[in-house]
Amino acid sequence: MSTRKRPNILWVSFEDVNPFYGCYGDPVVRTPNLDRLAEEGCRWPNTFSTAGVCAPARSAVITGMHPVSIGTHHMRTTHHNEYAPEKPTPYSTVIPHYVKCFPEYLRAAGYYCTNNVKTDYQFDPPVTAWDELSTEAHWRNRPDPDQPFFAVFNLNATHESKMWLENCPEVSVNPDDIPLPPYFPDTPKVREAMARMYTNIEYNDAILGELLQQLEEDGLAENTVVFHWSDHGPLPRGKRWPYDSGTHVPMIVRWPGELAPGTVSDRLLSTIDLGPTVLSIADVDIPWHIQGRAFLGPQEAAPRDYVYMTRDRYDESYDMVRAVRDKKFKYIRNYRPELPYSLWVSYRNRHPIMQEIWRLHLEGNLEGPQQLLMQPNRPVEELYDTENDPYEIQNLAKEDNYKDELQRLRDALDHWRETVGDLGEIPESEMVRRWYPEGSRPTTTTPLIIPINEEYPGMEPAPEGGSYKAPVAIQLYSATQGASIAYTCDAGDNPHWQLYTSPIHLSAGEYTLRAKAIRIGYHESEESVAPFRIY
Repeated sequence: MSTRKRPNILWVSFEDVNPFYGCYGDPVVRTPNLDRLAEEGCRWPNTFSTAGVCAPARSAVITGMHPVSIGTHHMRTTHHNEYAPEKPTPYSTVIPHYVKCFPEYLRAAGYYCTNNVKTDYQFDPPVTAWDELSTEAHWRNRPDPDQPFFAVFNLNATHESKMWLENCPEVSVNPDDIPLPPYFPDTPKVREAMARMYTNIEYNDAILGELLQQLEEDGLAENTVVFHWSDHGPLPRGKRWPYDSGTHVPMIVRWPGELAPGTVSDRLLSTIDLGPTVLSIADVDIPWHIQGRAFLGPQEAAPRDYVYMTRDRYDESYDMVRAVRDKKFKYIRNYRPELPYSLWVSYRNRHPIMQEIWRLHLEGNLEGPQQLLMQPNRPVEELYDTENDPYEIQNLAKEDNYKDELQRLRDALDHWRETVGDLGEIPESEMVRRWYPEGSRPTTTTPLIIPINEEYPGMEPAPEGGSYKAPVAIQLYSATQGASIAYTCDAGDNPHWQLYTSPIHLSAGEYTLRAKAIRIGYHESEESVAPFRIY
């Protein structure tokens, strides 16, 4: 860790948005705060998510690992699906023992880490990941105002479900002004849904403005790096798909003194790069296993040649799609070409645009690109020139002029799948059996409390605590491989749990030390409680 003052880091993410923003050229939306943030920082228009749906994409963000590499690629693992009780859900993904939620590394380095409030990681968020995880979480709650912070605010007004009529206030955008993609039918119901999406973006923009104003009020704006991003896109043939409408997301960063205002970078980014970039900015060493690449800070990596996207079981329906993209071409491989595009997903069918597509399809009134989502099967391969065909309508995979591009991207995808160890090869039920060999979710081993002083060299634990002569150090230990340990001396049901990283030094006084352990994917351990008198 260097001696320079470490910057604060603020994330403000919008759920489910493509960059329909003024600063990205949208002619209709009013996003003054996003536009100002872009004017004061840098924008990356070539940013893409690892998946077109929430939980797999967010698992990549929080771990810096591709979902298919750690088993988080199937959407909705921790929920019971009433329509598909035969699925191995619910389960909490048991990710590799060395993989952590990256805020743990920040906490170990002295950062105060808060999340308000979304997680949705495909596993229960460990108590060790955040100092605060609640609707009240805020950098203003840190006990020491000089402590650097990493604060996350997830604004959910733009979630797909907010486009449903019952979940949205009166629209603030004229539906007739909105440009529609050519694969959507132009009907009042479609335009009304799009207007609700735009209205929700404008609402979130105002909340972003309030958070930026709070930074100014606290005198923190000059030493805070502000990130804005999203997890994936919101619309049919977007959300749940690796098309750009599902994976093209905003990325804006303001870093006073480091990023020139009003700049635009054409560098190719993946949302998997967010975590390592934060670690780089905070001057925290990036663990070797992390697959994302830092794009800012002293550990900035070489630019990417490609980004990768995946699609697997989403809610009720199994699928397997893999995709790779450079700045111009997108290659998609359908491992189940016999399947239709419109697999049954109950939740998606609530979308008003999807309802219109189904209505017109059943009437035989869809035309041209509007029929794409209703095809009865799929090509084995898809190739798109995204510069000249931004809506990915014209499949070039069988065109002779594009054989070289097709083979190049095939090879890139094959190499990536081999490198990351694509767990899509393994049936979901078999994968879960590997994690839960006894048929039930394992429990993390309860931590032991081991005091060390001049008389007691730390050979045995002291589960009952006791009286010890100062100076005293306390070691904590859990036998579960990969477990993280949290501890506190606070009383009550809502203590502040500290992350255990090194022996705890106790000076003279009386303490009740509490500790618990958690391995991601396991149940949290029982709590160890030991009273100590240090004299």
